[in-house]
Amino acid sequence: MSRFTRYATTSQSLSLIAMEEASRRGSREADLEDLFLALVLNDQPAGQVLRELGITVHTARAAVEEHQKDQIASLGISADLPPSGDIVFHETGGYAWSKRASDLIGRAGRKGRTADASAVLRELMNEPSGLIADLLRRLNTTPAAVLTELARNPAMVTTGEEDRAPHRGKLSGVCESFIPAPVEDVWALLSDPARIPEWEPAIGTVESPTNTTDSTAEPTTTAEPGDQRAQVGGVWTAYAQTTHPNGKPLKVSDKFRRRTLELIRADQHTHISWRFTHPDSTTSLPIITSFDLTPTTGGTQLSTAMTWARRRGWRSLLSPGLRPLQRFLIWVRLSQISGSISRTFRRT
Repeated sequence: MSRFTRYATTSQSLSLIAMEEASRRGSREADLEDLFLALVLNDQPAGQVLRELGITVHTARAAVEEHQKDQIASLGISADLPPSGDIVFHETGGYAWSKRASDLIGRAGRKGRTADASAVLRELMNEPSGLIADLLRRLNTTPAAVLTELARNPAMVTTGEEDRAPHRGKLSGVCESFIPAPVEDVWALLSDPARIPEWEPAIGTVESPTNTTDSTAEPTTTAEPGDQRAQVGGVWTAYAQTTHPNGKPLKVSDKFRRRTLELIRADQHTHISWRFTHPDSTTSLPIITSFDLTPTTGGTQLSTAMTWARRRGWRSLLSPGLRPLQRFLIWVRLSQISGSISRTFRRT
């Protein structure tokens, strides 16, 4: 993975989770405490170190709330903070980093730094306001202890497209993520066809396999979670999402409105693969989305992969200089899926 790609993917993933966490408190500005929460949920060694120290997203959220209450009390104000709600980042807009958080992430990406989540965590441990030190005190540790553990785990563990066996004539990409839930719970989500809309943003509903419709009709029977056991060879019909997360209508071409879903591999609690096709399009290529699940401290390490056939002439259109950008764009698509999975287990 190139330094540019490493910094871009790290910044993207931290920004998304931090702003999601800020949205729970009704804030449109993600600050240092939101960056800290994002690092706790990060799949890289930075997140692994924090979780090995016993920090979870739930204990970290509680520490942030306690800190904010004490800050208000120190001003002589007697008031309760409004309770945190659901993640509404995708239904709202106007989010941004605070200046001090943005500057900190920028410093982690400077020349000579590793430009990964560990670099961000090191900068955060040295920030001068005392906020992070206070949060860590509430979590029974210190910045020095975090830095000591980080020094013992310096290498960034990545599984990228370049780490997989090449697929001749195909495009592929891989995204690593940490999911704050047991393997059994993550498997239950990914193996249930009725729950695919929870992690595949382009799908709105999945139809019961006993029902038949034409390519334009809405499903009359929607599959309910838990209705179907994961069985290899099972086929379902799905329909595209017709609204944005904020409720605005989403235009979808008729030929992309319907999808066929096929479960092509299911290894209990370790691996699952789905094939997605558009039966009403003569030019659309099948896409295989696969997941590898591994138990880890505090939850599940999830590897999300996507593979699809490469159209004739694509290789010649992509110069070597553009391939890092291509890999990054594929990673963005995969991160949307893994981000949706993570959000499912970070609801209120």
